[in-house]
Amino acid sequence: MKEKKMKNLTEMSNEELWELFPIVLCGHKEEWKQMYENEKKLLLHLIGRDQVVRISHIGSTAVKGLLAKPTIDILLEIEEHCELKQLIRGLEKKGYIYVKKPGNPPPHMMFMKGYTLQGFAKRVYHLHVRYPGDWDELYFRDYLERHREAAEEYGKLKIGLQKKYEHDRDAYTRAKTDFVRECTKKARKELGDIYRPEGEK
Repeated sequence: MKEKKMKNLTEMSNEELWELFPIVLCGHKEEWKQMYENEKKLLLHLIGRDQVVRISHIGSTAVKGLLAKPTIDILLEIEEHCELKQLIRGLEKKGYIYVKKPGNPPPHMMFMKGYTLQGFAKRVYHLHVRYPGDWDELYFRDYLERHREAAEEYGKLKIGLQKKYEHDRDAYTRAKTDFVRECTKKARKELGDIYRPEGEK
């Protein structure tokens, strides 16, 4: 009798992935900042500083004191002449899994590291690769850093949603959308277009 071949992560359904990688929240850890800095150095060395417009720590792990999934979210903005196939190959050699995101802005790419068939590794990263832009994530991060009451409210919201959607990442993300949009709108009003790339109208 043939032994059933174990699926790799790219062959799994969303339901199987959500079961293996549930929504996990924990208190803020000081090591997250250093994890980001270490990965930033690796990425700059791998891709080349001349190919990178801006690299930013985003998401809840970037906000001091905020409850978060222990996943380091990184926004990597690349030059439009960056060779994408070479970028993908290089990142995959460093343990990243390439995920196409056709519904996202060009170049429609996300990479994940720290996901294994046994569950989460000790260090988990989400790398969001885009061309330069005035991205909402930067404003939302800054708003939570500037407004502690909003950060606390966001933490409470996530606790409730984690209990409800522990094994449904899409529903968990959708349920946060209104709060995120409202804070981002306020941040843009407060801060102006501080993250708009030079020359962009």
